[in-house]
Formats: sequence, structure tokens, C-alpha cells
Amino acid sequence: MLDVRRMQVLRAVVSSGSVTGAAAVLGYTPSAVSQQIAALEKEAGTELLERVGRGVRPTAAGLLLTEYADTISRQVAEAETALADLLAGRTGRLAVRYFATAGGSLVAPAVARLRTEHPGVQIELRLIDPEDPLPDVREGRADLALVVGSPAPAHDGVRLLHLLDDPYLAVLPAGHRLADAPDLELSDLAAEPWVGSEWPGPCLDAQLTACEAAGFRPRFVVDSEDYVTAQGFVAAGMGVSLIPRLGLATGVRPGVVVRELRAPEPTRSIHAAVRETAPPQPALRAFIAALRDAAARP
Repeated sequence: MLDVRRMQVLRAVVSSGSVTGAAAVLGYTPSAVSQQIAALEKEAGTELLERVGRGVRPTAAGLLLTEYADTISRQVAEAETALADLLAGRTGRLAVRYFATAGGSLVAPAVARLRTEHPGVQIELRLIDPEDPLPDVREGRADLALVVGSPAPAHDGVRLLHLLDDPYLAVLPAGHRLADAPDLELSDLAAEPWVGSEWPGPCLDAQLTACEAAGFRPRFVVDSEDYVTAQGFVAAGMGVSLIPRLGLATGVRPGVVVRELRAPEPTRSIHAAVRETAPPQPALRAFIAALRDAAARP
């Protein structure tokens, strides 16, 4: 196999026209340069230089290897530039997993800011189930995932960064007896029929935990798969529902009213999950900062 470093020595000899000249450029002794050329000729199985007066010139094989040495030198320089761009966050790829209600309020403004600050970074966005996106992060398929709740012991290797606490609000039919109340205690809804707004998982657990603390378990009469559908059932008078503030960011439909809750206030915690052993990435740091700024907005 040809030694790439010796090819660069050959390139210096051909460029300068002599072993002595190459030695001066490279900071070697002429003897060391001659030894490197001799070793390369042994690897190549042919002579690479021929003497001409006090200098040397390349043979056909020497000229061929010199041209390849030029190409290798350019490619190494390009690789160094590309690596510097990657380490500085000017280029690269960021894979992000998120759930629907975090998309418009958190992810969209964060992506817009990252594209302004790091336009050369490619962003891969994938909508996923919020229940367990952590394997993608832990196994390196994603750089960041938005998750609800706290990490379980089995999720070692993943670090959760708190972004915000997203409170649940009471959604009532417009003609409900409590519709004019400025705010409600959660226990005010204990005897009401409930319209489910969450599938089993950490989001529903946040509701049930708060209801348990208020001394009751809700009686669900309808299950719905999203917040818009839940509002529709509420507007039809089927019952009351709890929907997180982010889930109402796209609007409140006619026929319902929204009221804040207290004593206690059901809340789901939203975190950014990252791999603990991931090497530093300027683009990832910038994206997390943008998420935090978006989460801090009223």
C-alpha cells in the first residue's frame, strides 16, 4: 500500500525540482527526503524520479503519483474546512422528534430561529407519539425529542431538560351552569360527565393525579383522540373536558368556554430529551435555547 505521507514528500520534490529544495520546504534533511522517496519507490515497485543535472524530474509513475498527491492534499484541506464548519455549527444535521401540540408553539419558532442563526444545518422533523420517543434519542436516531412527564429509571443515558409546565384548562359547554365563573376548583367538576381528551399515558396521568388529589375520579362518557374532537363533544353538551393550554393554541371552537383551574391545577411537564453521551453540537445548543425562549413566551 502506498504511504500517503511519502506521496506528499514526492510532491514536494517534484514541485521544487530537487531533493534539497524539498528538504528546505518540508524542514527535513536531504537524507531523510531521499529515504522517504526510496521507500515509496519500493512500495510502488518502480522508479519515481530520474536525475537531470543537479536536479530531478518525475518519471511517468512519479508524475502520476504527484497528481494523486495533489488531489489528496486538496481533499484533506476540504475535509478540514468541512470539519471546522461542522464543529462551529455552520453545517450538519439535527434530527428532532416532537408531538403534535408542541409543534406550532415550540418547535416551529425554534426551527425558524435555527434556520436564521445556522442556515447550513439540515433539520429533520418527525411527528411521533409522545409516550415513548426516548429510544430514538438513546440509540442515536434522534438528537432531541420533546417528551411529557419525568424520566423512568429504565431511561438511563437520556437527560431531560425542563422546558415548561403546561396547565390544563376546563372546557365547558357555553350554557353550562359554571360557564360564567371566572375560575374553577377542580372539585367543581367532580359530578360532571367528562369528555376524554387524552389517550392513556403521561398526559392522561397528569389529569387523573390532579383529580385524585381533589378527592374524586372523573367519569368519562366519551373518549376522543384529539383536542379539536373533544371540544366538539363538549359543544354538543356531552360533558366537560380538560385540555392543556398548548392544545388550545390553535383556537377555541364556538359553543364552548374555557376557564382556569385551581386547587389543584392539573399540569403536564414538557421536557427536551437529549443523549447524555452525545458530543457537543452548537446547532443543538442553539435549538434548545430557541425552544426555551419559545416556552417562556406567554
